[in-house]
Amino acid sequence: MNKLVEKARSTRLLVIMIAAPTLVLQAQWLNYPTPGLPRLPNGQPNLSAPAPRTADGKLDLSGVWNRLSPKYRVNIASDLKPEEVQPWAKDLVRERTENIGKDSMVARCLPLGPQYTTDADSTGGGMMKIAQTPGLIIILNPDLTYRQVYMDGRPLEAAPNPSWMGYSVGRWDGDTLVVESFGFNDRTWLDTSGHPHTEALRMTERYRRRDFGHMDVEVTLQDPAVYARSWTVAVKAELAADTELLEYVCNENTRDLEHWVGKASDETKSEVKVAPEILAKYVGTYVEQPKLWRVVPRVVKITFLDGVLYGDMDGRGMERQFARSETKFSGFSGLAIEFIKDTQGAVTGLFVKHVSGDYRFARQK
Repeated sequence: MNKLVEKARSTRLLVIMIAAPTLVLQAQWLNYPTPGLPRLPNGQPNLSAPAPRTADGKLDLSGVWNRLSPKYRVNIASDLKPEEVQPWAKDLVRERTENIGKDSMVARCLPLGPQYTTDADSTGGGMMKIAQTPGLIIILNPDLTYRQVYMDGRPLEAAPNPSWMGYSVGRWDGDTLVVESFGFNDRTWLDTSGHPHTEALRMTERYRRRDFGHMDVEVTLQDPAVYARSWTVAVKAELAADTELLEYVCNENTRDLEHWVGKASDETKSEVKVAPEILAKYVGTYVEQPKLWRVVPRVVKITFLDGVLYGDMDGRGMERQFARSETKFSGFSGLAIEFIKDTQGAVTGLFVKHVSGDYRFARQK
């Protein structure tokens, strides 16, 4: 994501929280104990306790959840072979990447549509709140969008009027909630890289709450007009205990597009030359150390191929790294990295640099 855009968003949120902390805490219950949450002797949430059930014996998915999808949020097609994606779609992804995503739903303050299922680490859609009843399940997002999953046995519409969030029906398969969705308009992207879909897109989600604080989600996508086969991606979610959603209204005072300028290829204009023997020393696997960006560590793999340094974060795909100095590089969708050396000059780790701070990654032996 464009660093200026992310910085503007982070600054707006920080100003709001600093200017009126009492109002935010009272109005939004950001630090209110979750009712009925099992706890350890020290008072901390026991997220490994058995999953709750409803009066009719079904798993209860209710609660506020953090989505965890570092890989597929950025590249939904990372598990597909290049030839399994239509050439025109690959060209469109390259164009959207070159334009730094300025026509994305986030930049335009529009609903993410099917992308919500794999979205994470974002202000508008990284969290979700599930409200469950026997006949209807509601999924709420911080950006005020919502989904209705009908559990009353109605069939999925065969020829729906396309909409941003589509139409969804659900059923129970043992302890797994199966949700089938159809009728999305074709204006949304499937990920932040810009993979497209048509109105023929069908999506099947399978939700299973394996204990009180952890949920596994499988999302199967099928759109034969763009992709040669259906494929399934694995997403996780962790219960956000003792807090609530904080609403996020993108279009309230947005100035994003004023700063959404330039091209991805501009990175090459200020690139400096670094000797190949130095670049080769950076090759390796690096694992995030506390403090973490999210609740699980990220992993960066650095490779050196044909004289070019590449980075792959969480398996989303190789991205070229552009040298700013011998140790500092850019190229992770607006994020910078800086390699760390010890007193003997050996590479021991790296920093992923973000507007919210520097995140340290240790090099694995």
